[in-house]
Formats: sequence, structure tokens, C-alpha cells
Amino acid sequence: MARVIGVDVGGTKVAVASLEDGALSDVQMRPTEKASPDALVDQLVEAIEEQGPADAVGLGIPSVIDAARGMAMSSVNIPLQHVPLRDILGRRLDIPVHVDNDASVAALAEAHSEDGKLIAQSVVMFTVGTGVGGGLVFGGRIYRGATSSAAELGHTLVFADPTDGAPKPEGFPQPGSLERHAAGGSLDRLAAEHGLGDGRGAVEAAGRGDTGAIECLRIIGERLGLAIANVLNTFDPELVVIGGGVSTAGEFLLRPARQVAQEFTMRGLGSKTEIRIARYGVHAGVRGAALLALTEEAAAG
Repeated sequence: MARVIGVDVGGTKVAVASLEDGALSDVQMRPTEKASPDALVDQLVEAIEEQGPADAVGLGIPSVIDAARGMAMSSVNIPLQHVPLRDILGRRLDIPVHVDNDASVAALAEAHSEDGKLIAQSVVMFTVGTGVGGGLVFGGRIYRGATSSAAELGHTLVFADPTDGAPKPEGFPQPGSLERHAAGGSLDRLAAEHGLGDGRGAVEAAGRGDTGAIECLRIIGERLGLAIANVLNTFDPELVVIGGGVSTAGEFLLRPARQVAQEFTMRGLGSKTEIRIARYGVHAGVRGAALLALTEEAAAG
């Protein structure tokens, strides 16, 4: 089996590891170099070369990706917008390089077991943190759509008021969108209203049995459950996964999400879908990036 390297490029850290025979090596982490695009590219080259010889490299980055060109079309937290990352790294490393969205590669990780075997052909992943991202895996590969930008699940309109037709657009995240009502900021506001500080405080207090904290997480969970119902009614996937910082709430978030999803899903649909919290935590991105390299190279023959 090929030896590949996965790189998870985040706004605060870069994580790198190799994947061989289904086993992920120890993950090496360092602060993200954000002084300039050239400085970050140099950092990535150095980090990848430290992993030793490989057959291919996969990168997950928090950006809207043009997968055909291997570059970020928009990038807020890292200086990589319009940088032809695939071509630059490919020339400097002299091996194939694959680039995709960080939530998409995390979904790919969740589609595989710890030993690298594909366990779900169809996966929909919600990453619930500062915003709400998403990833789609169909047929064991990332689904990107016509523009390579599919799975912006946070911008799904779940709560819009249709009384007078469509609501007036206000810019992203739009009114009625999942990101507007279920991201970490929404949990922060609910937590503040209950005297719990912020979302992290709510999660910690829920673990101690605080009823106000549990109520905050119920509200966020039920809002997420409506979006999951849409996914079940549309795709009927094998697996729906919730990741991101808010997912640390575990069953306090998952239980109401599952219940609402079941109530709003057509009978029969979703009956074979597992809905669970992401299993790989902070290493989902680097594992998924390595699997991106592996699956794309296999598809290329």
C-alpha cells in the first residue's frame, strides 16, 4: 500500500502525519506561519519533507476550494487565497499533491475505520464550531459538486419565514440559515442568557447536571436536528456525523438532534442511518487529508 502524508492547515496550527498500511503516525503540530503566502508554503514544504519519502500528499485547508486547480478561491484565516498550492507544492516536493476543504477531508476520515478501511459509502458531516461547515462523501470519495464547493451545509436555510415569500437577503450567514442559528455564537448567546458565560461554560455545566445548560444544548441540538432531517430526506446516507467544537457536548447535543431528525424525516428514510459524534477529534483533519491523497491516487489509477 502507498505511503502518503496528510496535512491539516488551520488558522492556528499545522498538523502533519503519514499514513501507511492503514496506520497513522504520530501527529506533528506547529503554529501556522501567517506572515505571507510564501512563508506558509515554505513551512508546509519543510513539515512534509520531515515526514520522509511518500507517494503523495493530501492537504485539508479551511477555505472554499477549486479542487480541479488545487487552490483556495477564498480563504479568511490563512494567507492562501488564489495560491496554486497543488502546483507549487507538487513542483517543490516532486510528488502528487491533492488539496481540499478541511471539513470534506474530515468527512472522508469518518468514512474509514482506524485501520483505513472504508466503512461507509455515504457520509454527511456537520462541523459545528465558530461557523457550521460540512462534508459529503459518496461512493467512498469526496463529493464536490459542479464548482468544487459543495457541502456548505451551514448556509442551508432551515428557519426562514415564508409569510411574504422569500425573506430579504442580508449577506452570509443569511437569516434562517443553520450557521446563523446553530453555530458556536448562538450557543454563546444562549449560555450568556442563562448566566453560564459562553458555550464552553454551558457544555461544562451540562456535565454537572445544570438544567439551564442542558436546555441551551437542547435548543442547539434540535435546530441541528432539523438540518439532519433535510439530509436524511434528501440523501438517506449511511452515516451522519457531527464534529467541531460544539460536538464536545456529546449526548446533550446528539439526543435532541436525533429525536427531531426522526420526527421530521419521511417514514422509511434514515432507518439505516447512524447519527453520531465524530470519532477522530482533533486528528480528523490530518487523517482525512492523508486519506484524500490515498483515495485520489487510487482513483487516478
